[in-house]
Amino acid sequence: MLAATVRVTRDLDGAEEAVQDAYVQALRTWASDGVPERPGAWLTTVARRNALNVVRRRRTFDTKLPLLLEPEDTEMPDPDAEAIPDDRLRLIFTCCHPALSPEAQIALTLRLVCGLATPEVARALLVAEATMAARLTRAKRKIAAARIPYAVPSAADLPERVDAVLTVIHLLYASGHTAYSGAELMRDELSERALDLARMLRVLMPDEREAAGLLALLLVHHARRATRTDAHGVLLRLEDQDRSNWNREQIAEADRLLVAALRAGPAGRFTLQAAIAALHAQARSYADTDWPQILTLYDQLLRVWPSPVVELNRAVAVSMVDGPQAALAEVEALERDRRLAGYPYLPATKADLLHRLGRNVEASRAYHAAHELSDNAAERDFLAERVRETSTQPSR
Repeated sequence: MLAATVRVTRDLDGAEEAVQDAYVQALRTWASDGVPERPGAWLTTVARRNALNVVRRRRTFDTKLPLLLEPEDTEMPDPDAEAIPDDRLRLIFTCCHPALSPEAQIALTLRLVCGLATPEVARALLVAEATMAARLTRAKRKIAAARIPYAVPSAADLPERVDAVLTVIHLLYASGHTAYSGAELMRDELSERALDLARMLRVLMPDEREAAGLLALLLVHHARRATRTDAHGVLLRLEDQDRSNWNREQIAEADRLLVAALRAGPAGRFTLQAAIAALHAQARSYADTDWPQILTLYDQLLRVWPSPVVELNRAVAVSMVDGPQAALAEVEALERDRRLAGYPYLPATKADLLHRLGRNVEASRAYHAAHELSDNAAERDFLAERVRETSTQPSR
């Protein structure tokens, strides 16, 4: 609906309003007349009509936006639309306009196309909610002031947008893999949507190595989603999960994609993340995990994608290779530079290292800090239990 409507308005705010008005009209009309045979088509038609009415009312004084008026009962052919066969993927590519900064492209697309709330987008990009709200507002204003057209990019324009599109799909999956808030650990509808988009992108761009790497990464994570909680919804650590229940078909598919991507050329950030995830999936048990190889891959990943989250994840691998004390020094350095302030997995990782070192009083405080930063009920229950356990254990 948004994809169809934005073609009329060339204005995301106006398109959003038109779509919301269509939902309001549906609530009123369908209650008395019944749900139409094709509700999606009904909503899209009404949204486009609403948009056309708004455009017509503003056309006498609105000089800020490029207006594209189409006959109400016809659809202007878009020769470039066929380059991207799926409406959702098409709109993601459209929103990832190179005139915007990469951060603005990703934030705007997650908010408008993927449906994440502003706090969720802020968490995904590790910024404050107020900062994210301001960033979204600035991006919309730039679109209007610079008259950036919301046109479907041609096939030739896709490569310059693909990195942002890959990032959007990855963050969308992450938002479903571990929900930022709510009672459930996962939001399966977001994960499934992201996996579908990754598959379509792989078909659309078969020679793009990172598209294969991203799909491999999501498949490995998806393969073990059923074992991440027990029958009561309690979060299980990786070492406690039943690996016999992991989806081996998805892991094998990921392995084929990964091998092909690695043979095709230098590995990018998604391919390297997929290789790390694959090593976890291929280990017969947690004890059999090839931690030295994982640490090597994290070193490579940091070179191609410097990120504090990668540094934190690498510290876990350091703890398994060189011991928790060496890793604790790296985690404390991340604390001091403040890039991960407010990120619950930083104090949670520190707590685990302190616990392994027998410093349980400090571990309990760190688990409590992680608990206070998390809004996900399953994570909060897990962390609360860790607080209780460490607070009752003596320190060495």
